[in-house]
Amino acid sequence: MSRPLLLLRPEPGASATAGRAAAIGLEAIRRPLFRIVARDWEPPGPVDAVMMTSANAARAGGGGLAALVHLPLYAVGEATGEAARGAGFADVRCGPGHVAALIERIRDEGVTRLLHLAGEDRTAFDAAGVTVIERIVYAAEPVDPVPDLADMIARQPVVLLHSTRAARAFAALVAPGAKGTIRVAAISERARAAAGDGWEQAVAAPSPDDDALLAVAARLCD
Repeated sequence: MSRPLLLLRPEPGASATAGRAAAIGLEAIRRPLFRIVARDWEPPGPVDAVMMTSANAARAGGGGLAALVHLPLYAVGEATGEAARGAGFADVRCGPGHVAALIERIRDEGVTRLLHLAGEDRTAFDAAGVTVIERIVYAAEPVDPVPDLADMIARQPVVLLHSTRAARAFAALVAPGAKGTIRVAAISERARAAAGDGWEQAVAAPSPDDDALLAVAARLCD
């Protein structure tokens, strides 16, 4: 029997992934570990461009984005770019899913002052000589307790890990004896490593996007 997918990412991302999973015939159950909460922020002085490394920045950015939509928007990947277009940005330039490659492109295209709209929990990166001004526009706050999580773990699911933070949080919630019955599909090698050892299987997607992650998860479901 095919195993269910356990989706831990916040909404609305969890619903988007669930829809993609259903389209390829997989059962997906949403149990987000975090909820996205907007933070108050103000745009800085003049900048050349804006960068988003998560679609949550576009969804939670609020009214402050209106002063920025005339600028080029660099998105870490296509999903973030789509959210940025939905927030009003017209000149959206999408990267391959890696911040390092996106920063190189930003530098090569002559941007010297860059506004990074970020989450409270974020990974540091090399700015490659670009001056980066940061504004925290959202936070991912823990959901406690996660409804029916123990029942889901008992079903021996394939767990989708979309971030290193989710990987660490989920690993802390699972008893060591139960880990050996659970398979893990991680968005990146970094997220897979953050989940630690002891799982029945733990595999990182070859690229940091939902399609690649679901392809890995589909193999683990059998």
